[in-house]
Amino acid sequence: MYKALIFLMLILNFAFAANAQMDIYDSGGILMPEQAAYDVKFYELTLEVSPDQKVLKAFSEWKRKWCSRCIGWCLIWILLLTINGIWNMRLTGKREIAAYHRQVGKIWIDLKKTYQPGDKVAVEIAYGGKPRPAPQAPWDGGFSWAKTPSGAHWIATSCQGEGADIWWPCKDHVSDEPDSMALHIRVPDPLVVASNGSLGNIEKHNNNTSTYHWFISNPINIYNVALNIAPYRVIEDKMDCVTGEQYPVVFYVLPEDYEKGQKLFPEILDHLRFFEKFCGPYPFRADKYGVAQTPHLGMEHQSIIAYGANFNNASMTGKDWGFDALHQHELAHEWWGNLVTNSDWRDMWLHEGFGSYMQPLYVEQTQGKAVYRQYMQSMRGFSNRLAVAPRVSKTSDEIYQAPIYDKGAWVLHTLRYVMGDVAFFRALRRMAYPDPAMERITDGRQTRFATTDDFLSICETESGLNLDWFFEVYLRQSQLPKLYSKIENGKLNLRWESPVKDMPFLMPVEIEIGNKRQRIQIPAEGVTIPIGKIDKPIIDPDGWLLFEIGK
Repeated sequence: MYKALIFLMLILNFAFAANAQMDIYDSGGILMPEQAAYDVKFYELTLEVSPDQKVLKAFSEWKRKWCSRCIGWCLIWILLLTINGIWNMRLTGKREIAAYHRQVGKIWIDLKKTYQPGDKVAVEIAYGGKPRPAPQAPWDGGFSWAKTPSGAHWIATSCQGEGADIWWPCKDHVSDEPDSMALHIRVPDPLVVASNGSLGNIEKHNNNTSTYHWFISNPINIYNVALNIAPYRVIEDKMDCVTGEQYPVVFYVLPEDYEKGQKLFPEILDHLRFFEKFCGPYPFRADKYGVAQTPHLGMEHQSIIAYGANFNNASMTGKDWGFDALHQHELAHEWWGNLVTNSDWRDMWLHEGFGSYMQPLYVEQTQGKAVYRQYMQSMRGFSNRLAVAPRVSKTSDEIYQAPIYDKGAWVLHTLRYVMGDVAFFRALRRMAYPDPAMERITDGRQTRFATTDDFLSICETESGLNLDWFFEVYLRQSQLPKLYSKIENGKLNLRWESPVKDMPFLMPVEIEIGNKRQRIQIPAEGVTIPIGKIDKPIIDPDGWLLFEIGK
């Protein structure tokens, strides 16, 4: 048995050595066995923030259950910050000091016994220090230590790519969401803490500090756990949900921008109505819908969206399309990312592609089809170097090098053309809520992990079409199909060339000749269409198709 344990330690050390060259500020990838063995059910984070010193003093508790047999080691992540102690809480309630082994951002904790599937255990961790300042939030995240125009402290966290372990100990992988979480955040007065979930009480202390007690009642992607700290003023109202009940909508805004916040607030409510129409009810109405003004551009933190657009409609898009695109995009992630979550970063287009498509769709609803087409064309400059939804596991850094935003949106745009509006919008809603009964659930069971293949299955069910060829070409590999067209001897010759050679490419093409349109299915060998001498056929006149022109 002793030799077996020595061998295990060698395996652990070798596993670290093999991964030592990976960027520690990168999240996701293939889970190690010591990570995959357990499922975190609950986190409780007690944290004191000292803005003047930019220091954290913290205490974290985990409650987890084992998914598979584990000989007594578990692996967690925490970067840079100092560990002051780790304790194992036995089921008897006995608190024992736990030995641990730390290698850069990974900590192996010795739990001293073999745990079986279904066993439960709690671990407490005391830690503190100076968290990583965000080099360029939110793209390169950490803590943003900023000042408001009046000179007050203005603090925000962002850690999607880097992982939540950049500021608190956790199982840093997108596949593991706790069922719930409690946060107790202490800050100097008059600072206000805006965080996820619902606010319980504000505890005043005799040293001019206050503790804000937040509770997240639904499962949450841990990179979405966020602190937003400033001398906020609050704008709030109730939203009438499509399911009949009401939920709170809260906007935490800087005092200097209070009037701007009041002007934006009706649009926030309008955005919520739009999403409830197409994607179903707001998923986290058991807690709230919150928006917090931040010193960085924005992030989709569940129930407390980070808003840093500075009330500029063009802050994200570079063009004013008549609405606050940054807020609309981050709100989209409450459905595409927070309600429906990829279990591996390889399917991140389900977050970003779906989220990006919601902006042109909103334009179509508010300004018409012509502006919708203009918006889609503005998203057409992406690279096709990498697949949008590869089949192999990816880290956050890897998948964000693929065109998951704009090409992802274009895939949905073209898919809508193939399926037709009725089937497409049914599939969109069923992707959010596979069973209509789920639309009335608010206790967390409405959330789920999903894959690209799940969306394929829903689309085929709703349309009655075989869509393997579509997903294979547009999502599983990088290159676009080519459409060859040639006018010769009074005939229009059309032929598809697909980058996937082992299956037919069944994309129909709409052609306008004179004032008539026809939708043509092009066989593998191509098709020939007679035209008049003065006819100038227009291929894909409404710009639905995602392809390159063959030369």
